[in-house]
Amino acid sequence: QLVESGGGSVQAGGSLRLSCAASGNTDSLKCMAWFRQAPGKEREWVASIDSGGSTTYYADSVKGRFTVSRDNAQNTVYLQMNSLKPEDTAVYYCVADPRSCRVTGVDMGNFRYRGQGTQVTVS
Repeated sequence: QLVESGGGSVQAGGSLRLSCAASGNTDSLKCMAWFRQAPGKEREWVASIDSGGSTTYYADSVKGRFTVSRDNAQNTVYLQMNSLKPEDTAVYYCVADPRSCRVTGVDMGNFRYRGQGTQVTVS
């Protein structure tokens, strides 16, 4: 089970940090990722991180502004979001899968576990 937190409302240029707590040992969740979906828009992959935490992947739209990290000891993955823009407004979802990110790719349907989502609003 994945539970996101940290969403909220922020002004453009501000920062937020999302957290995703996994029940159980995240060591078995090789790939953890973030997706987002804005009203009326397609779901969009944001970032992924492999089990060791050293390999990360980012969508072009967030590269240089967002940072994904994980703490396996705390069973948690994070998404630090800086220089937020109104177009970052969306529901953000945490997902995880026992397979590597190279296998899961950027299709949310490929991930076995999914959180309930947390709203981020940038004005």
